[in-house]
Amino acid sequence: MVFAALGAISFAIWWGPFASTFALALHDERYTHILLILPISVALIVMDWKSPEGFAGVSVSVGGGLLVVAGMLAGIVRWNVVALPPDVQLSVNMAAFVVWWMGAFVLAFGTRAFRDALFPLCFLFWLVPFPEFVLEPIVSWLQRGSTASAHWLFAIARVPVEQRGMLLHIPGLTLEVAPECSSIRSSLVLVVTTMVLAQLLLRSPWRRALVVAVAIPLSVAKNGLRIFTIAMLATRVNRSFLMGRLHREGGVIFLVIALAAIGLLIWMVRRGEGEEGITASGAD
Repeated sequence: MVFAALGAISFAIWWGPFASTFALALHDERYTHILLILPISVALIVMDWKSPEGFAGVSVSVGGGLLVVAGMLAGIVRWNVVALPPDVQLSVNMAAFVVWWMGAFVLAFGTRAFRDALFPLCFLFWLVPFPEFVLEPIVSWLQRGSTASAHWLFAIARVPVEQRGMLLHIPGLTLEVAPECSSIRSSLVLVVTTMVLAQLLLRSPWRRALVVAVAIPLSVAKNGLRIFTIAMLATRVNRSFLMGRLHREGGVIFLVIALAAIGLLIWMVRRGEGEEGITASGAD
């Protein structure tokens, strides 16, 4: 009842930013991953749920402190204490919304339950939309990385290639890796999905961190593979591949390939965890 009441208060305060964030996720591919976050977080909490410990002094102090922080963040935006662009205001509001939910969780279920659910609760910060000053460098990095990885694949395939900025020149075709071709949507989905799989399937924190770290360059490599594949099909099979469904909607195919690579890596890492467990048992 405490959590339900505080949740209702949060929607009364932040309904506008909450609705704006999900509208953004529905209409801007750079934020599509936001649609996955809430159901995944709830599912992770339910899967690992244990009976809460009840109220304790530390729970009240920690939970109340988080609610105060959330209220202060909301007040800064609402009363324009600091002049912020609209996109930054939305990000701060959604960060405050998440902090409020974390405080509500501590107050309702206690600090032990909070520790047990730390990953899915922190995972909610993916609900915070990146402001433009954060998003633009990410897109630019994906552009440059995708161009470089495609260049590398052409070189491996012994296709003559020349790179000038975001342009790739191969015999019979010049490709431009525009911001729209950065594949940020599938890259963010890949990172988010990898975080969840690593949390569910691995025990060691450093192994989880390793797998997530690999997903970041892999997101660039998969887009380079997509550019390379479309260019080769266009020059060797049919020019229509440049404007066909593979170009417009084929990102999911290369996302699946990247996820398969992540799955293989997790399988290898899990074997390492199993061998360590056997070694430790033998030593005992």
